[in-house]
Amino acid sequence: MASDDVANLADSLAKAQVNEGELSYKGQGLKLDNAQSVEEMVKEIEEFDGLRALRLEGNTIGLEAAQTIAKALEKKSDLQCCHWSDMFTGRLRAEIPPALVSLGDALITAGAHLKVLDLSDNAFGPDGVKGIEKLLKSAACHSLQELRLNNCGMGIGGGKILAAALTACHKDSSALGAPLQLKVFIAGRNRLENDGATALAQAFQLIGSLEEVHMPQNGINHPGVTALATAMQHNPQLRVLNLNDNTFTKKGAIAMAEALKHLRNVQVINFGDCLVRSEGASAIAETLREGLPILKELNLSFGEITEEAALDVARSVQLKDQLEKLDLNGNSLGEEGCDSLREVMESMNMADKLGSLSDDEGEPEEDEDEDDDDDEDVEEEEEEEEEEEGEGEEEKSELNQFSTPPSAPRTPDVSSFLSFPSPDKLLRLGERRSSLIQQKVDVLDVGKTAEAFLKISSVYKDDDAEVKSAVLESIDAVLSKAFFTPSFQGLSFVSSLLVMLGLLKSEDKLKVVKVVPGHLQCLEHAVKQSYFPRDHITVLNAFMARQNKSLEVCSSSRDRLKLTLQKLVPES
Repeated sequence: MASDDVANLADSLAKAQVNEGELSYKGQGLKLDNAQSVEEMVKEIEEFDGLRALRLEGNTIGLEAAQTIAKALEKKSDLQCCHWSDMFTGRLRAEIPPALVSLGDALITAGAHLKVLDLSDNAFGPDGVKGIEKLLKSAACHSLQELRLNNCGMGIGGGKILAAALTACHKDSSALGAPLQLKVFIAGRNRLENDGATALAQAFQLIGSLEEVHMPQNGINHPGVTALATAMQHNPQLRVLNLNDNTFTKKGAIAMAEALKHLRNVQVINFGDCLVRSEGASAIAETLREGLPILKELNLSFGEITEEAALDVARSVQLKDQLEKLDLNGNSLGEEGCDSLREVMESMNMADKLGSLSDDEGEPEEDEDEDDDDDEDVEEEEEEEEEEEGEGEEEKSELNQFSTPPSAPRTPDVSSFLSFPSPDKLLRLGERRSSLIQQKVDVLDVGKTAEAFLKISSVYKDDDAEVKSAVLESIDAVLSKAFFTPSFQGLSFVSSLLVMLGLLKSEDKLKVVKVVPGHLQCLEHAVKQSYFPRDHITVLNAFMARQNKSLEVCSSSRDRLKLTLQKLVPES
């Protein structure tokens, strides 16, 4: 190992955060290939008494390094939280399952009792799920409360393996008198489709303790949605249900509406971009009138809902005194319908709860037969499942890539992408994506321009060339148009961006976002372009030089941006 590599690792170890039993190497960009590369880390782990949480996310760990770390964990019986997302970037697909097996076996040997297991953003596929199967079935996970597997490319097969492991865990823990009490389940962007979702639904029904379920962008149609609806009825403490960007259609929406009648603790419902359609929306409105007493947020955006059904939904929330937001954007209301919706909300003194309607699709030209659409959905899902089985045999990609969801039957529009951005949606906009986004963003509104920048950059993936190129092209299209527009207020844009990133306080109602590396990486790209004014770089540099907790989770990207800004600051 080169001396400068040792020095870099030493610096990273010095930065490791130690908070109440937590040892963190989060976001340090360490490339750990072998036993020698983790010597200092292993020493830190071994000498840390009472280790309860280990954060390894944002690094890249090879098989030998993982096995060496695992050896150090074999005596850490107090370990409860494993934050291990995004730690296999660039690794061979064959390396990941045995690395997960080694780490899992170490936790079992240690007699650990996990509460949190986060393996998100590790595109390990079905084989990776097999790598954690033994751990999930073991006594180490009888105490598990949060399981986070977002963007892992599990597919239908991985979903079934996961469901079986959770079922076994619940059965074995129940036999010992302390049933598994899983509270949070996150598995967005995993290509689970109907069969994977149905298998998991059966496990959820058995577990019965879920409080949050997040399964967006999984290619689930109404059979899978209906299975999940049945399972949710058996989880009375459910607070958050996020199934964004799946395909409910009328049948799935009605089934979900019936299920929600049995739940009293739901606070957040996200069925955006789910094609709930008008009849589904009316069914949900009926449920709202009868129950869901503490609902705070309801998202039914981009669902092909027409005026009458939207007004029905609006009137149904009249007595929801805890409601904070109703999102009906991107539906088919028409200009008069949008006005009527605003009037209804104003008449109930809830105008401030209604989200933007700027992306309304206008009144539909003709009614569609939803039953026919449902039949088409079934045929399409069967075809996709057959393709999935064939692809499972052919999948031989050597380098680990972030997973992307399957192509949905419909092509997303720019409004849908900007409302709920994902790499897949961006790519599916096609070759003209950058010009389409440029046309959509109102650059005369600096707040909307800053928001669009953050939405687009949030899906940036440095290790996915296609996504990276699409993001940067779109960023350049929007910002070049903005800065080349004479009336564009560039400094106000920079100020809005700083406020949204949590670097500047403001009395304006600008929402502070959760900062991700893509935000800073795309900003680093933008400041190097000819369209970005040099004097604005001075302002950015001044704020980036300050210490700010909101950027600590992206320390590596932050440091690169700071270095770039320092190089570009005009000489006085």
